[in-house]
Amino acid sequence: MIEKQILSGMGILRIISGLLEIATAIVILRLQKVETALQLNALLGLIGPIIFLLVSALGLVAVAVKVSSFKICLIILGVIFTLLGTRG
Repeated sequence: MIEKQILSGMGILRIISGLLEIATAIVILRLQKVETALQLNALLGLIGPIIFLLVSALGLVAVAVKVSSFKICLIILGVIFTLLGTRG
């Protein structure tokens, strides 16, 4: 039961993220201003990692009961490396 709720939460977060991306693209195309496009892109650059962390956290909650502590640490380390590797 809890696994279905977690999967729903993960999916909903990804849908919200995708809708934000599409809505932002439409606004960028309508306004046709480079400055505004850069500002909106920067905002999405902040939102993206937050969504990534939230979805990862939900996934970790789901697997925490099924996976050893060592593997959980490896997954968390992978998330940290991903965030560090994508920093500008």
